[in-house]
Amino acid sequence: MSSRVHSERAQFVRSSRRFRLHPAQAVVTGFGIAVAAGTILLMLPISKVGPGGASFIQALFTSTSAVCVTGLTVVDTATFWTPLGQVVILALIQLGGLGIMIFASLIGLVLARKLSVRARLNTAAEAKAVGFDDVRGLVRGIVVISFAIEGATFLLLFLRFLSAYGYTVGEAAWYGVFHAVSSFNNAGFALYSDNLIGFAQDPFICLPICGAIILGGLGFPVIVQLRKEFRRPLHWSMNTKLVLWGTAVLLIGGTAFIALLEWNNARTLGEMDPWGRVLTAFFQSVQTRTAGFNSVDIGALHDETWLGMDVLMFIGAGPAGTAGGIKVTTFAVLFFIMMTELRGEGAVNIFGKRLSRAVHRQAITVVLIAVAAVVAGAALLMLLTGESLDRALFETVSAFATVGLSTGITASLSAPAQLVLVVLMFLGRLGPLTLGSAIALRDRRILYEYPKERPAVG
Repeated sequence: MSSRVHSERAQFVRSSRRFRLHPAQAVVTGFGIAVAAGTILLMLPISKVGPGGASFIQALFTSTSAVCVTGLTVVDTATFWTPLGQVVILALIQLGGLGIMIFASLIGLVLARKLSVRARLNTAAEAKAVGFDDVRGLVRGIVVISFAIEGATFLLLFLRFLSAYGYTVGEAAWYGVFHAVSSFNNAGFALYSDNLIGFAQDPFICLPICGAIILGGLGFPVIVQLRKEFRRPLHWSMNTKLVLWGTAVLLIGGTAFIALLEWNNARTLGEMDPWGRVLTAFFQSVQTRTAGFNSVDIGALHDETWLGMDVLMFIGAGPAGTAGGIKVTTFAVLFFIMMTELRGEGAVNIFGKRLSRAVHRQAITVVLIAVAAVVAGAALLMLLTGESLDRALFETVSAFATVGLSTGITASLSAPAQLVLVVLMFLGRLGPLTLGSAIALRDRRILYEYPKERPAVG
């Protein structure tokens, strides 16, 4: 009798292992559940202004955009949703920014005071942690840092709204907290019908939002290391150095690029004073790091500016943060690989350290999948809507890189075209490698190698 019980127990264990989710699959599933829950809540009549509830596509698009911290919208956030609907959007932004697995692990820490190995693996997959022995501290650090930056941004915005715009204490608090959370999580949702165009030349609104966006885009590993070793740059990791240098170069270069092309454009920067033009150019450069706020009409920018912003959005910001894109580290790795090949050197050396060859393959894989997704998405938008290439490409890159900037065509797209953007936002938030590993149930280990051969390249 005991042997039979033992056999049944062993069979149950084997079957439970068969249906256990891979950590990457758990991340994808968690994000999917959050999107579905947000869609249901936003479809409720109490979430929408006026009679009836939001349509399925309106709720699905908004929920996906919020969870994936993108910011693209098919309805006006300020007037279409009730305060309850806006609270749902805010909660989805916070949940998507922190990460479903990190959020779940936090709850586990509070309730059980411990993490299982499975929970550690899931959290490490979401946070891009190198190991998972320190996940307990990692989760606490992420939450503390996130709320601290959001709290500081909220305080600055609250005081400005209260003192300069005649808001009541309640209004200033609500607008302050919504835009603080939206900015740090690189979401780009705003409670104004014209987004932030009304504050284009107000540095006390624009600069705190930019600061929160930049910090959120650095990535949690970089912020944690800077907090611990800010005065010891020699101890910084290769990842931290790449993110900081890449961020500085892209922000300065993006600001100069936008300012030069739009300086005399009467529909964007042309009517502002010189300081306002520089501030607005900097603000829009920051938004391409995947935030999505706009202080000028994006549809009025020159075509050449759109193309440059496409590149900046595609690169994105740092890994393991709230931003999207292929990540600045991926772009930097490919740049150094190219420079190594041009110099005829063997190993890729960055900041005095040799780059792992596995990172070569990962960077190339990420970029090729991202290019394929963007090209396919742009082609589908053009086929489904008849939009021009420049607008379709801008919209597609913005969705995949989870930016949220738009030339103004999102709301007028057909339902199938909007679903294309939904898929791109989901894919872009999770990352090509995470989504790909979620589909693959296990790694394939080949116990043999083929002989080497070199084809002609170039």
